[in-house]
Amino acid sequence: MIIEPRMRGFICLTAHPVGCAQNVKNQIEYVKSKGPIDGAKRVLVVGASTGFGLASRITSAFGSNAATIGVFFEKAPAPGKTASPGWYNSAAFEKEAHAAGLYAKSINGDAFSKEIKQQTIDMIKADLGQIDLIIYSLASPVRMHPETGVLHRSVLKPIGATYHNKTVDFHTGNVTNVSIEPCAGDDIENTVAVMGGEDWAMWMDALKKENLLADGAMTLAYSYIGPSLTEAVYRKGTIGRAKDHLEATAFSIADSLKDIHGKAYVSVNKALVTQASSAIPVIPLYISLLYKKMKEAGIHEGCIEQMQRLYSDRLYNAGEIPTDDKGRIRIDDWEMRDDIQAQVAALWEEATTETLPQIGDLAGYKQDFLNLFGFGFDGVDYSADTDEMVGIESIE
Repeated sequence: MIIEPRMRGFICLTAHPVGCAQNVKNQIEYVKSKGPIDGAKRVLVVGASTGFGLASRITSAFGSNAATIGVFFEKAPAPGKTASPGWYNSAAFEKEAHAAGLYAKSINGDAFSKEIKQQTIDMIKADLGQIDLIIYSLASPVRMHPETGVLHRSVLKPIGATYHNKTVDFHTGNVTNVSIEPCAGDDIENTVAVMGGEDWAMWMDALKKENLLADGAMTLAYSYIGPSLTEAVYRKGTIGRAKDHLEATAFSIADSLKDIHGKAYVSVNKALVTQASSAIPVIPLYISLLYKKMKEAGIHEGCIEQMQRLYSDRLYNAGEIPTDDKGRIRIDDWEMRDDIQAQVAALWEEATTETLPQIGDLAGYKQDFLNLFGFGFDGVDYSADTDEMVGIESIE
């Protein structure tokens, strides 16, 4: 079939398998170009199919020659219907890893569930014995609680007052004012249940109980802080409460790992174009202005550049892992530089539909959004008849 991007709001309904494969290859080549990293050799990535999770798996495999198990929840293809991009990404990753002689297996299912945790435990026992590094990079709007059976839904809302600010429709470039009503009822509790640290702790408890954590094992989850511009809807909103819980969980996990000399951290990463961030009002406008200034300064990074720098400069730098006063790893340091943030804040005041093409990088935003789904890559013939029925080698 001829596969073209089909948009519905902030979602692309199609994905291109060849483009997704090209995306994975590009990330692999970047990691290889930066040289080897003396990192973990047996790695579990929960949320391994897109964004920071995929980049973490690629960095582990092709930077440190690690055996990797990836857990994700993706839609397989059907005749005439493409898979989700994460499915094609994972298929391409496994193909490249196996060609390089690396162990790589994947599990597709609900990572919140007891069943998928058990399936992962069984695979580790059978194939790897123990795990040295656990990356927790799960992004989901809903969670079925494995103990209570309650379905929790997260919301992205401010707390206490209606939020008013600018936003942009990145498809059209129209800058408009947006108002977001504050959360109500159980919104905060539900958001924390989905996006907080409880499931991360459940994963670590399950692995430790089965003696699957190697001595000195490390685990890492990802967070975001961002600027004052976005804090009302992000860091001081419902999602911020979930991130607070996630960051607090790192300390409780670290305490539980002391007897095996293990460590747990939260890494605060840079703002990037993802399916989730594209749906948050205000964020696309902020990112388009941020990209403009970071590219001008020569310090722009995508997911793979962030993860490669995280591994080489923070996690495996042959010294102490540097953290901030709250114990967090800060790989958002270039985004949050005073000069960058001052320039973005000034541009924010100037941003209109008319000025944005000059003062922002909306084209770069759109390009990154298309890339998420395998579109817009050089060297891919998008007019060619393409087989959508791509399988993942380790999934029957």
